[in-house]
Amino acid sequence: MKSDSIRISDFEINAQSDVFIIAEMSANHNGSLDYAINTIKSAKRAGADCIKLQTYTPDTITLDCDSKDFIIKGTIWNGRKLHDLYREAYTPWDWHEKLFKVAKDEGLVCFSSPFDNSAVDLLETLNSPAYKIASFEITDVNLIEYIAKKGKPIIISTGIATENDIDLAIETCIKAGNNQIILLKCTSSYPAPIDEANLTMIKHLREKYGYFTGLSDHTEGYVAPIVATSLGAKVIEKHFIIDKSIGGPDSSFSLNENEFKLMVDNVRKASKSVGIKTFDLTKKQQKGRNFSRSLYFVNDLKKNQIISAKDIKSIRPGFGLHPKFLNKIIGKKINLDVLRGTRVSLEQINLDE
Repeated sequence: MKSDSIRISDFEINAQSDVFIIAEMSANHNGSLDYAINTIKSAKRAGADCIKLQTYTPDTITLDCDSKDFIIKGTIWNGRKLHDLYREAYTPWDWHEKLFKVAKDEGLVCFSSPFDNSAVDLLETLNSPAYKIASFEITDVNLIEYIAKKGKPIIISTGIATENDIDLAIETCIKAGNNQIILLKCTSSYPAPIDEANLTMIKHLREKYGYFTGLSDHTEGYVAPIVATSLGAKVIEKHFIIDKSIGGPDSSFSLNENEFKLMVDNVRKASKSVGIKTFDLTKKQQKGRNFSRSLYFVNDLKKNQIISAKDIKSIRPGFGLHPKFLNKIIGKKINLDVLRGTRVSLEQINLDE
């Protein structure tokens, strides 16, 4: 890794740490501050480590324009104007201070995805502990540079990125003096088909760039986050909603509290199951070796008797001599009396004759 650890508020991400789980609120407040506050509290109950916002206004992210370029095509928001969608989905800026405070009171990390410099300036006044570069903003190197210079961890989604885009985004951060980078595999489709998740890239991104990696997930359900964890993901981001029945732009690919809690529980289990690279045995594994094969005498033998293949056998349990010595012992004399069921040891055998 380029950095052995990255600290986001009180949570430290390192090679041995648990997975950092982000509940993405996005538009799932449905225009209600009370609902946004309750979403944070619900995310805490569901086991999230972090609640993430999005900081923009319709006018900082697009134009109010009827040109066909500004009409969405081929998604769940097909036919809608970009400006109309973002006017519905945005989180009012005057909510941010309150939401950051509620998150802190709940024991959750809170940060946001800013979409222009003015959004970064707002988040800096709130001491945002990190920043998220959304998938579609990975080409905005000027925004990335502005964020990187703040010296905070930068989590970058790679949903629509080419390899050159990722290279340039990282290069921009490094030139700005910031190597606190986390790369998230992402499929920028809403919802994303599970067969397009391509989660093997989580491991590849880590090996290629040397940074911690994770998943920003838009698939339905929570299979992808569990698989991602088994592939070494250290960050999982998933859209969170209190109640899907209220609808909203992101409801179809969001998890409710019960679903999110199931995801968290299973991600935690998957994380524990991954372990570390070692051939050292745990205490339970060491005890389990008692049931391995070893050499035992299967006949009574007298001192100086020649040991035949019928007198010794590789059997369970594993308290006797290693089976690799079997052929060295056959044909040798035993130097004491033994009973059937006695463990074989080299001290019992006259290996010189």
